[in-house]
Amino acid sequence: MKESMLDVPGARLRHFVRGSGPLLVLIAGGPGDASMNEALASHLEDRYTVLTYDRRGLSGSTTDEPEVTPATHADDLSHLLSAHTSEPAHVFGSSLGGLISLELAVRHPEQVGVVIAHEAPVTRLLPEPERVAAIQDFLGAEEVFQAEGVMAGLRRSATFLDIDPTDREPDVEPAAWGPDMLRNAEFLLTYDTPAIRAHVLDLAELKGSPARVVPAAGESSRHIWPHKCARLLAEELGTTCEMLPGGHNGYAFRPRATAERIHQVLTERSRQSVAS
Repeated sequence: MKESMLDVPGARLRHFVRGSGPLLVLIAGGPGDASMNEALASHLEDRYTVLTYDRRGLSGSTTDEPEVTPATHADDLSHLLSAHTSEPAHVFGSSLGGLISLELAVRHPEQVGVVIAHEAPVTRLLPEPERVAAIQDFLGAEEVFQAEGVMAGLRRSATFLDIDPTDREPDVEPAAWGPDMLRNAEFLLTYDTPAIRAHVLDLAELKGSPARVVPAAGESSRHIWPHKCARLLAEELGTTCEMLPGGHNGYAFRPRATAERIHQVLTERSRQSVAS
């Protein structure tokens, strides 16, 4: 595995590349940095060149402009891709990572092959009053964070996302919350979460994108609204919502099974594209 830094407008991005084969980018959700995808990457590197990274403001990446948006993150990822390939790359993103992957397909479609967007919080797809309730979930987490601190804000988020650390593969241990992760969570709740609330995905542009966008959701998360967002996005795009193992954080808690499903979906969707 090779660790590198890349200067992009307003930030420096720490990223890691391992394996061989077609380029596949993994984008973590929430406060997750590259380490959140470590286990998933280890199960994919025998078939793909896997790129993981710390989003600007997290862990080893810096930012001069903390007021970020999903579009900012998508542009950052575009610079990373340009530094590593001239060919379209596959992308897997979960939660905020899924939203970033959708923005990449809108803003830089020529750089993207298959995009798997797992439970991206596209709240505008939800009917009233579910959309209002989803926005209130984010606001509630931000308010608790401001009043009671970062761990309380995270617990509030984990409640509405129903994060279940017991729903995991036997050899997976939940990540310890060290200083980096706490700083990452503070950045998330200060800057990224309000940006998610305000974000409006351009569905018309997404439908017109040549990228092959695949909405995905967790097998264990049918009762939470991000799962419904994925199903509604699939309906909008006229495609199938693929089921992945586990719940909202299945990529971290069930990395072995998730890697197999990612490979299966990428293989199937790539063949469909060739056939058409």
